[in-house]
Amino acid sequence: PGDLYIEIRIKQHDIFERDGDDLHCSVPVPLTSAALGGNIEVPTLGGKAEIEIPEGTQHGKTFRLRGKGIKGIRSSYPGDLYCHISVETPVKLTEHQRKLLKELDESFKKGGEKHSPNSKSWTDRVKNIFK
Repeated sequence: PGDLYIEIRIKQHDIFERDGDDLHCSVPVPLTSAALGGNIEVPTLGGKAEIEIPEGTQHGKTFRLRGKGIKGIRSSYPGDLYCHISVETPVKLTEHQRKLLKELDESFKKGGEKHSPNSKSWTDRVKNIFK
């Protein structure tokens, strides 16, 4: 004769974040792989998948894997998996690695702004603040 109330709580996943039938995940990529490109493995609900990272991939770039999301109750096909790239900066460098990075930095500075696609627009925005 009374009402039955059911409360459902969805536990947060360690890797995936759900958005409807789509899934999102953050994929750490080494600095060298982001700069040079290559293939990386990403987790999916059905195991692992491989995606190709193009040369010069920037932090925050998103790759979409169609059909690797969750199959909804009212839909006939699964959602997509969105992999958000998180470029990792190396830590605990040896002296040799530091020297190599400094040489690389100097060569970038000699090449001008063509190696840093976002820095010019960022400095322009800062300059506009003070106008």
